[in-house]
Order: sequence, then C-alpha cells, then structure tokens
Amino acid sequence: MSLLISEPKGGDYVLPPVGNHLARCYRVIDLGTQKTTWDGIEKSAKKVMIVWELHGESDAGEPLITLDGRPLAVSRRFTPSLSKKAALRAFLISWRGRDFSEEEKDAFHLKNILDKWCMVNITQTVSPKNGKTYSNISAASKVPSAIQKAGIPEGVNPLVWFDIDEPDMKVFGEFPDYLKKIISETPEWRMRQEGKNNSPPNPIDDDIPF
Repeated sequence: MSLLISEPKGGDYVLPPVGNHLARCYRVIDLGTQKTTWDGIEKSAKKVMIVWELHGESDAGEPLITLDGRPLAVSRRFTPSLSKKAALRAFLISWRGRDFSEEEKDAFHLKNILDKWCMVNITQTVSPKNGKTYSNISAASKVPSAIQKAGIPEGVNPLVWFDIDEPDMKVFGEFPDYLKKIISETPEWRMRQEGKNNSPPNPIDDDIPF
C-alpha cells in the first residue's frame, strides 16, 4: 500500500505537500493481521505501519508543520516481508542505497530503522469514492551528502516501537482512537484478550546496522 496518512494529536489537519522531503522515522507499529481487498478478492496478511516526521519547507517556502507547530507526520503500511517481490524490501533497498546481504535478510529487524533519516517522495491523489485528496509516499532514498554536511536537524517526536505480540499498553493507550480500533480488531489482539496468544516474540538484534 502507498496510502500515507496524517496522525494528528490536536490541531487541524495539514495535507503533506507534493515533493521530496527530509524525514525521520519515529514509529514502527505492528498492526497484526489485516484484511485487504484487491481486484475484488479479500485477503488477510500481516501489516506494519511505519511513520515519519517531515522537516524543512515546501516548494512554496512553507514550513512542514501543523498549525500547532509540530512536524507533519506521514505513514505507510507494508507487509513485513523481505521476499524478492515484497514492496517493503524494494522500499528499504531504495532507502539504504544497497541491497540486503544474505545475513541481513535472515535476521534484519525493523526496529533498526527507528531514528533513521531519509528523503521521502510524496505525491497526491484524489479518491474517486469521496473526492478527498490524499498524500502518497512513492519511495524513499538516502539523504544527500550536501544535506548531511549542512547538518541534520534534531528529531522532535519520541521513538515508538509497538509489537502486537508483546504490546506496551502505555504506548497503545496513547494511540489515536482510529489506530486503537485497527489493532483491537485483529485476531492477534482478540486471542491475547482471551489469553490464548502463544506467538513467540520477534527477535531483536541491535548489532545489525540499518
């Protein structure tokens, strides 16, 4: 999926502008098993939401902030897979500027992308269903050396990692209602509430560089 949505916490919604923008990853959220429909066929698959805060200005010179002064936040959902045809793999390769080694493919952890910077390319589309305009993230790439030399700004939002198999309930409680609803309707969450979740935790290897 390429749908990129705002994650407001107060203040009015500001549509992320078209263009290539400096961005910092600050949230990786396990959404559990989600139902999706493609060409009229409904499927269920694990999904993860990756969230970035934007920095800099639009082409019109407007700062990329909400009306209450926070960085615009944008997100994209992926199936958590590094298979050859996986959208997440292609996205991360573009971001990293290189492919994964055999060792990385066997043990790469998404937690490694937290607090990492990139350039995100944003486009906009109008929904034929409701006529609303949405921003979409088409790709990510490495931060150019010129921007790195000029200095990367300080990140603003706290880093958040949420694993549906080992949920941090304090983090969950701070999610907006729409995100709580998405997570709470998954089979993983229902099984956990029933005390039947025996899924093993995801491995964490902090020695693997992003």
